[in-house]
Amino acid sequence: MRKVVWFVTTGLLLAIILAGCGEKTQEDIMTDLEKKHSDMTGYKLEATMTLETGQEQQQYWVEVWHQSDSHYRVALENENKDQSQIILRNDDGVFVLTPALNKSFRFQSDWPTNGSQVYLYESLIQDILMDPERSFQADEDHYVFQTNTNYQNKNLHTQEIKLNKKDLEPVEVKVMNADLEVLVTLQFTSFEWNASFNDGDFDTERNMNGAQMGDEPAMAEPTEPMAVHYPLFTPDGTQLASSKSIGSEGEERVVLEYSGEKPFTIIQEQSRVVPASTPMNMSGQGEPVDLGFTIGVMTNESLTWTYNGVDFFMASEHLDADDMIAIASSVYGTEEK
Repeated sequence: MRKVVWFVTTGLLLAIILAGCGEKTQEDIMTDLEKKHSDMTGYKLEATMTLETGQEQQQYWVEVWHQSDSHYRVALENENKDQSQIILRNDDGVFVLTPALNKSFRFQSDWPTNGSQVYLYESLIQDILMDPERSFQADEDHYVFQTNTNYQNKNLHTQEIKLNKKDLEPVEVKVMNADLEVLVTLQFTSFEWNASFNDGDFDTERNMNGAQMGDEPAMAEPTEPMAVHYPLFTPDGTQLASSKSIGSEGEERVVLEYSGEKPFTIIQEQSRVVPASTPMNMSGQGEPVDLGFTIGVMTNESLTWTYNGVDFFMASEHLDADDMIAIASSVYGTEEK
C-alpha cells in the first residue's frame, strides 16, 4: 500500500514539475506585459520602417526616446537622409520640428494617447491588452499577436506584433489593411529598457539646434520647375477638375481642384527655409497626424504637410478626417510634370 501511495504521489509531483516547465499561457503573458508596462521607467529604441503604401517601397529610420513622465522624442529620417522630422512631447506641449526648414509647430494635444502608434512600445502593449479579439501564437523564440488597431489612417486596419519570448522586447510590427495586405513594416534594431536621459533631451530648442548642427542637410534652392504631385487615392465620386500653376518659375504654386461628391483643393509649392534668425514657431488648435512618410498638421477643414522639398496644403468642407488622411497619405511618390 505504501508503494502505491508513493508511486501516485511521485507521479503527481512529476506532473506538477512538467507543467511548471511548459509554455506560458496567453493569460500569463498578459500579466507579464502589464507588469512590464507598469514597471518601465522609459526606453530608447531604433527601428527601420518600410512603407508599401505607394508605387515604390520607401524606408525610414526611426529613433524613439521615452521617459515615463510623458516625455517623448521621435525622430524620423528617410533613407536618403534628405528629410527628417522630430516629434516632441514635453511639459510645454507637443511639437513637430522640421529642422531643415527651421520650422516648428506646437500643439495642445493628447498625442500619443489619442491612437495607435506603431513605433511606441507602450502603445503596442496597450493594443494587445485592450483587444478582446486578439489572436495569439508562439514559435520557438517569439510571441506573435494579431490585434485590431486605432491608427489615424483607418486603412491601417490590423497589426501583427512580434515580441521576444525572453524579455518581451519588440521585434517586428506589420500593419495591414482590411485585406491583410502589409502596408507598414517596422523592424526593431535596438531596444534599451529603463534608459537614462540627460537634461535637455526633450527640450524643444535644444533638439532643433542639435539637428541643425548635425547631419541635417540644408534645403537647396530650386533649380528646375517643381514636379506636381497627385494623390493615388480619391473618394468615390470625386475626380480632378483642374490643375493650374500660379507664379513664376522658382516661386511656383500649383493648385489642384477636385470636384464631385467630396470636393477638395490641394495647393503645393516649393519649401522655403526660414532664416535662422527668425524661426517659424506656429501654435494652433490642430493635431499632429502621422502620414507614414511625414507628420502633418490637421485642423477641422485642412491638412498641411511637407514632403520631398514641397509644402502641401489641403482644404475641404466636405472631407472628414479619415478621408483627408487617406488622400494625403497617397500623395507621396506620385510625381507628374
